[in-house]
Amino acid sequence: MIVGIPTEVSPTELRVAATPKTVKRLIKQGFHVCIQQNAGAKANFTDKEFEEAGAQIVQTATEIYGQSDIVLKVKEPSVDEVDMMWGGLVLLSYLWPAQHPELLKKLALKKVNAVAMDAIPRISRAQKMDVLSSMANIAGYRAVIEGSYHFGRFLNGQITAAGKVEPAKVLVIGAGVAGLAAIGAANSLGAIVRAFDTRKEVAEQIESMGASFLTVNINEDGATASGYSKEMSKEFIDAEMQLFLEQAKDADIIITTAQIPGKEAPKLILDYHVAAMKPGSVIVDLAASTGGNCVLTKPGEVYTTTNGVTILGKLNQLPNQASQLYGNNLCHLLDDMGKAEHFKIDMEDAVVSRAMVTYNGSINWPPQPLPVSPAKPKTESAAEKAEEKKVNEQQLAKKQATSMFIRLTVIGLFLLLIGQFAPAEFMQHFTVFVLAVFVGWQVIWNVSHSLHTPLMAVTNAISGIIIVGGLLQTTNDLSSPLTILAFVAILVASINIVGGFLVTHRMLKMFKK
Repeated sequence: MIVGIPTEVSPTELRVAATPKTVKRLIKQGFHVCIQQNAGAKANFTDKEFEEAGAQIVQTATEIYGQSDIVLKVKEPSVDEVDMMWGGLVLLSYLWPAQHPELLKKLALKKVNAVAMDAIPRISRAQKMDVLSSMANIAGYRAVIEGSYHFGRFLNGQITAAGKVEPAKVLVIGAGVAGLAAIGAANSLGAIVRAFDTRKEVAEQIESMGASFLTVNINEDGATASGYSKEMSKEFIDAEMQLFLEQAKDADIIITTAQIPGKEAPKLILDYHVAAMKPGSVIVDLAASTGGNCVLTKPGEVYTTTNGVTILGKLNQLPNQASQLYGNNLCHLLDDMGKAEHFKIDMEDAVVSRAMVTYNGSINWPPQPLPVSPAKPKTESAAEKAEEKKVNEQQLAKKQATSMFIRLTVIGLFLLLIGQFAPAEFMQHFTVFVLAVFVGWQVIWNVSHSLHTPLMAVTNAISGIIIVGGLLQTTNDLSSPLTILAFVAILVASINIVGGFLVTHRMLKMFKK
């Protein structure tokens, strides 16, 4: 089977549907790969790199569409590109079927079997094919980088000889993949990060990324079975707008990521929010392609308002990295469809059937909703869990006590046995030695690992006492058992002291920049 990758015709699309690395993977899957000349130029991939990976360079898009069994694209095809397609061709591309009903009709009329990569269902098995998550991850990271560039100041706080620098305050609206990526990037750069989402379930995720979770005092949850947010009630929206107004007065950078599948992006930042922001503040609207979360966003443009707020309606796509991730998503889907040897369009498959928007001349959109397994009811109450935990702790304590008794019994019997043959003076020293080893082992073993480094100070002091005692016990007779034991004690204690200093030194280096 032949896989074709045409050059993207849109001047604003910098990505390509395959990279030299994914070409090698496609060839391993059994496909013959053809790529149009200069298809990867905007993403900094040369034709030579594709040829070295095993692809055949083709001059025109007509050849790609005419001879390929499967075509991989990024942006939805133009009318001219659809005209070049033949019946039975499999197209894998962004299609945005809810926004392009006329395109679906044209593809169905040509009997093209089109897979909308943006319609891959968000289920566990399909995560590796989820292009929206792959691209959102890049967008969230890039939003912070470009937002900080236009902001023109440090994101982290600093205290310098020249004065104190306050940390920037970043507000992220929407805690999906893009939002969490933005939170992580902003937090790593030292900003004070706050995040808002209508889904209460993401509060823990937001806080785990180092941000503060913002919410309103209305008991309403925006979570849905699909993983996306739903439209909220008027009361919730009014409270939300008031919260955003308070935050707009304080925030330096606002990053909006809220989108609803198949609909225009909700308007969250209104004109009075922008008017309340400080001059020099920045709004990065990641929903600009679907209308924008800010009413003043101009899709595809970056401009500054009259009160000095910069609004970003476009971002650099990081085309090289984005093409690699997108190509990996396509390869994973082709893996699931049987590769070249067993390639099959299985309309019973939960992923394929919902992403295949046109099939055998008919439109397969919108798809049937995925069945969602109900959550398991919580059968145990908090009191029952606490009681169970208490019982487990008691059982563990009994086991530890029993183990301690057995060990002491064995040590006692061992000393009693040796005492039958050894001199009394030796037994006195040997008993102290054995008990010291046992007590030391128990003390160190039962200390939490997080306290081991502070414990070095104590063990070093004990080791110093052991060395002094060992030196006092040494004699000129190297064959004496007492001298040999003293030498061993000095050696082990010295190793412990040196090791303690090395570990402490290594720990202190971790706090140096």
